[in-house]
Amino acid sequence: MLKTGVSTACLYPMPVEEALYELVLGGVQQVEIFLNTHSELRRSFIMSLSELLKRFGASCSSLHPFTCEMEPLMLFSQYERRTRDALDYYKHYFAAMEALGAGVFVLHGNKAAGNNDLYFERFEMLADTAREFGVTVAQENVSRCTSRSLGFLKEMKEKLGGKAKFVLDVKQAVRSGENPFDLLETLGDSISLVHISDHGAFGDCLTIGSGSFRVKDFLTRLEELSPGCTVMLELYRSAFERPSDLLQNYQVLCRIAGAVNENRR
Repeated sequence: MLKTGVSTACLYPMPVEEALYELVLGGVQQVEIFLNTHSELRRSFIMSLSELLKRFGASCSSLHPFTCEMEPLMLFSQYERRTRDALDYYKHYFAAMEALGAGVFVLHGNKAAGNNDLYFERFEMLADTAREFGVTVAQENVSRCTSRSLGFLKEMKEKLGGKAKFVLDVKQAVRSGENPFDLLETLGDSISLVHISDHGAFGDCLTIGSGSFRVKDFLTRLEELSPGCTVMLELYRSAFERPSDLLQNYQVLCRIAGAVNENRR
């Protein structure tokens, strides 16, 4: 059964705790939390987010780190000592996720083409570290990163086997000139999370129903290939006017996913 949610990133630059409150107050049951600065990794802050989730009976499916722009330097350079230090730093994220009950850590990765074997080695090191906390590291396809290429993602899956997990971002696929359905077919049961949005003549990141993307067909195939996957609505702030518009679009997504789930019974 597909699960649906919304990322706090949709409401950026609203402080994360306020964004989370808006979402859960509006009935969102699954969230992705986008942490925006180091102080938000403090144990007291994370526990306040956890208590907010419990209060509304909501769950955190995934976490997005604010250090994604630094990942080429921290994880994928030739300077291995810095990578070791970065792995220690990322334990702060994984401990926060353990406290929040979040299972998927979103990774952007390197920006420049380079040594793929080194890339996969570093990804595996990060994934092994995360596993100690019950966390899955998932590679997101990002248009400005090495992961923009379906060929790269396919090689990653072949080289790392079951350790290779992915976040399929629909808008990023479109920006990279890739067909989201092709990514879906290729990555299949290795997909841990989907960042969904619509696209069409008016842009590559639109509210669901505002473009020409075959959302129901996509979700139907997703449920066949990766049953129980979480589909997270992730829109840029320019895609909607008010938080209420975001919440209404979440309900649209819920209805489509609900119909897919019903047909699979």
